[in-house]
Amino acid sequence: MNKKVLIADDEPNIVISLEFLLRREGFDVLVAVDGEEALVKAREEKPDLILLDVMMPKMNGFDLCQALRADHDLDDMRILMLSAKGRETEVSKGLGLGADAYVTKPFSTKELVLQVRSLLGV
Repeated sequence: MNKKVLIADDEPNIVISLEFLLRREGFDVLVAVDGEEALVKAREEKPDLILLDVMMPKMNGFDLCQALRADHDLDDMRILMLSAKGRETEVSKGLGLGADAYVTKPFSTKELVLQVRSLLGV
């Protein structure tokens, strides 16, 4: 069975490239364009990993990360935060709220795939 990845990002160009990249790597991909939609899809679909943008409408990535970690039905889900906000305070905040990894934009697609595979154990 393929691993399921939820992309939560409101930037269409990033979503298109991530979706293409992850599908090419053999993952099942879901997309959410804001934090509220991502929370609903995470609870309904129970993805193995969520690629979570920090800056999103309706609910930002930090608040979403905290909500996901508070939901014990999602304890097995890995969270990889993606953000243009790469200062140490943002990275520390994301990891402190329960993200498993934090990658700053722009990122190397090769490195991102390695990070995703590592988090999913594949």
